[in-house]
Amino acid sequence: MEQTLKITNVLSDPTRYYIYQYITKRHQEVTVQEVADNFNIHPNVARLHLTKLEDVNMLASETKKTGKGGRPSRLYRLSDDVIQLHFPYRDYMLLSKVAIETMLSLGEEGRKALFLTGKRFGLEIVEQELSRKGQSGSELNFEQKLNILKSAATLAGFYPEFDVNGDQTKIYFKIFNCPFKEVAVEHSETVCSMHHEFLKGMFEALFHSVELIENTNMTTGCESCSYQALVAK
Repeated sequence: MEQTLKITNVLSDPTRYYIYQYITKRHQEVTVQEVADNFNIHPNVARLHLTKLEDVNMLASETKKTGKGGRPSRLYRLSDDVIQLHFPYRDYMLLSKVAIETMLSLGEEGRKALFLTGKRFGLEIVEQELSRKGQSGSELNFEQKLNILKSAATLAGFYPEFDVNGDQTKIYFKIFNCPFKEVAVEHSETVCSMHHEFLKGMFEALFHSVELIENTNMTTGCESCSYQALVAK
């Protein structure tokens, strides 16, 4: 509870909150000067905000050489710590571990059920986004479908990036935050397979057929999970 109060106090400052949001969307380390320039504030003020975010483990920093000469710069990035705010405290991480362990204890049938459930939830998160915007997937053009995907992926906390090839048959996307990362540490193959089905469900809610190919995975040390989706409109 004490840590929760510290975090809410730190985020109560609007500038500090938007700085944190800015860093989550950058997908890379930032310097004090970058933050100062982006928010039109003095570097000393930017440093103060970044330090306060680091004090509550929302950010982590290290000093690195930039390759441009001069003194090394202090670079800030998102912390690997899980930040959860609940009043009263609830341990959803423990619940997720219990659920995974239970499904795995059922053997192959449990694994199949887990993957089917993941796919269903992926489908549902897109359907919820369509409903929220009063749209139907069958009536949307490619750009509209892509926007729905972006909104749903952002809602799921993936911090996504999307790109498309010229004839709109391939969608390249990266996920810079995996909501299942902490559970995947112990059950990487199972959780990543479930996540793959979750993503496939999202795409199948909008496209007639989808082949989803994983290129990189954060559990192997990559900076993101990246995919290529071959879609048929």
